[in-house]
Amino acid sequence: MLKAGPDGPRGGPSLAMYSTCLFCNKSLGANQTFQAFPVGKRLAFDAAKGRLWVVCPQCERWNLTPLEERWETIESAERLYRESRRRVATDNVGLAKLRDGTEIVRIGTPLRPEFAAWRYGDQFGRRRRRQMIIAGSGVAAIAAVIAGGVAAGAGAGLGSYWTIASAMKAVVRGRPNTVIARVNTEHDGLVYVRRRHLGGSSLARADDGTLALDLAFDTSPRGRSARTTRRSRFEGPEAQRIASILVPKLNRFGGDKVAVARAVSEIEDANGPEAYLDRLSGLAPQYTGTRHLVNSRRGDRMTDGLFALPAQHRLALEMALHEEAERRALEGELAVLERAWREAEEIAGISDDLLTPPSVSASVERLRSGGRLEPGDAS
Repeated sequence: MLKAGPDGPRGGPSLAMYSTCLFCNKSLGANQTFQAFPVGKRLAFDAAKGRLWVVCPQCERWNLTPLEERWETIESAERLYRESRRRVATDNVGLAKLRDGTEIVRIGTPLRPEFAAWRYGDQFGRRRRRQMIIAGSGVAAIAAVIAGGVAAGAGAGLGSYWTIASAMKAVVRGRPNTVIARVNTEHDGLVYVRRRHLGGSSLARADDGTLALDLAFDTSPRGRSARTTRRSRFEGPEAQRIASILVPKLNRFGGDKVAVARAVSEIEDANGPEAYLDRLSGLAPQYTGTRHLVNSRRGDRMTDGLFALPAQHRLALEMALHEEAERRALEGELAVLERAWREAEEIAGISDDLLTPPSVSASVERLRSGGRLEPGDAS
């Protein structure tokens, strides 16, 4: 277990390492309220069980904190929650907004299905609302362009069915060649998964009975054609880790209360997340298996592969993978959690470097070393 000192955890990585989401590699944000843990703008805590999470503002996933210092933060959060006047609550869950804009979610003692329904209903609901706004804005923009073209007398070409249909599809489904995840794998190194690759990927049962993921990917961020696509099989814990990064991309539009309730029921009917993953490993091939890809010209259509999983299973899979990761961490496998955070930071750094011109990097390094910028630096 890590122990934090004035400059970060002693015998472990600095607190800054935990500033990156385990699942999407984006920044978790910061707060000015909790001196012992200034990470995140939305924190959730369960005082009875001693658990503290940081909710990612980008993907809405809950990042479990492995730090002993969470007790101090939990005590402060409990006190601030009770003092806050801006709060709403049910019998078991409460939400309060603090003066600096930080939100804290207080978990009481709900039954597991109730907690799962609230936790993921909130997560998927926020994701759904955000994506609907984005999609609505995109459709409105396309409509405005078409209307402008018609008004200018250019409607014949600009307003063609193919152009409109392609633009609308890109807004709703997302662009096929967009890199949606950069994943550090044990045997293939850093791989780049594009949205269309999910259509060429599938779930199966490994020889040892665990979940297996047959994943399509590129080994370079520049590979954009079907010719550059590679495929590998991942099994067991690594398959779960990689799937936990990719499945939220399938669930871009989250789910409403009915969809979340169905997903929770799938897990409860299987008697828990671990049993559900075991059941799904046997069930998924009939939806995502390679026999459903043979009619695809490129084997990566955005209606095949993982996209073919029914909605309740896509949502249930994301829930089960998340809860299984937390279970392993709470059972003492915090080294796994720490490694995942290290990888998230490493991948985020690689991603930043890919987008940063060498001149800018050189200028930053010069400033860090105490030097001065010269004319033309960082141009």
